Parts: sequence; structure tokens; C-alpha cells
Amino acid sequence: MRETSSQPHLDAIREKLLPLVLADAAFDGWTEPVLQKATKALEMHPGEVELALPGGITDLIRYWARINDQAMLDAWEQADTDAMRIREKATFLVQTRIEAIGSENREAARRAMARLALPGSGASAVKLAWTSADAMWRAMNDPSTDYNYYTKRIILSGVLTSTLSVWLHGDEDKAWAFLDRRIGNVMQFEGFKAKLRKQSKSWPDPAKWMGRARYGRGRARPRRM
Repeated sequence: MRETSSQPHLDAIREKLLPLVLADAAFDGWTEPVLQKATKALEMHPGEVELALPGGITDLIRYWARINDQAMLDAWEQADTDAMRIREKATFLVQTRIEAIGSENREAARRAMARLALPGSGASAVKLAWTSADAMWRAMNDPSTDYNYYTKRIILSGVLTSTLSVWLHGDEDKAWAFLDRRIGNVMQFEGFKAKLRKQSKSWPDPAKWMGRARYGRGRARPRRM
């Protein structure tokens, strides 16, 4: 499942910049001056940095999210997932994705969330969470389409962001207990949906019912001229 970049030389630039920016972002935030400082420290040409990060510092946040998603998928490949139930799989993926950030980068992650919330940032925490949730469902070989495809990703991205919010406050035990409760709620909801789908098969066709209400049982509908 390892992701391969079509432009590895640009990823190499991002990879070099990220540790330096992470160190300063925890104190100064994800700002263009922080990126410029890292560029200067690495003796990189501003032009090559602009080529690798055309959207500026927010593009580096996107890159960080992408490599954290990949770390989650790498851990998934090494785990004995065949023995897991769906609840355990979802819990494992969300927890692993958050742990990929690293406790030492907790403050930098908080600052990243604040940066993504700014108008015109060019990225959003919602989009990144959706991408992570999509990667999780794909890892679990989710076959859903249409309505279920979207609702599952919306729900799991909500679980991820809400658990991340607890984790960012520094209490990991509380975060994982919160995650367990949220996943439990999701499983109850999925069970409710499955039950509802099963019951709905025996429900009357509303179109037929409306036709009978309009024309009467056993009465022929008016013929079109």
C-alpha cells in the first residue's frame, strides 16, 4: 500500500523541510517566515521550494498529513487484521493515524489546525480528515457505494477529528477511551441502518399507495388522450 510519488524529487525537498518547520511551528506557528527560515538553514534556493510547495506553508501541512496517512497504512500492513472485527479495525486505524503525528509534535499539530482554519489557507482540516477516513475505509476493503460510501467517510472523519481534539490536550488515555465510545456509537448506528434497510423491504411502495389514494382501490386510472 505504500504510496509512490510521481515527483519524488519534490517530495525529497518537502521531506528535508518538514523537521525544521515542525520544530519552529510549535512556537511560531505555520507561517511563511518559518518556511523561509528552514529554506535558508538548508541552503535551498527559494525557487525549488516554491516548486515543491506552490501553495506555501499549507502545502507542507498537506504533505505532513499524507506521510502520516502512509505511516498508518504501513502499520496496517504489519498488523494481524484478519483476526480483527470491524470495530477493532476502525479503532486501530484511527488510533494509529493519530499516533503517527508523534507526541513531540502535539503543539505543532495544534498550530497546524489553527492555520488550516484561516480563510484562504488553501486547505482545510475537514478535507484532510476526509482523505484519512477514505484511506481507512479502503484499507478495510469497504465495498459501499453511493449514500453509504459518503456517510461512512463523513462519520469516520468526524470520529478522527473529535478524538484528535482530545488527544491534542495531552491525555492519551482519555483520548483512546473517547475513541472507544465513539466507535461504539458508530457501530450502533450502522446496526440501526442495517435493521432499517431490512425492515424497509417489507414496507409498501409509496408510489402505489399514493396511486390508490388518488384513484381508489380497483378503480382504473383515467386514460390519456
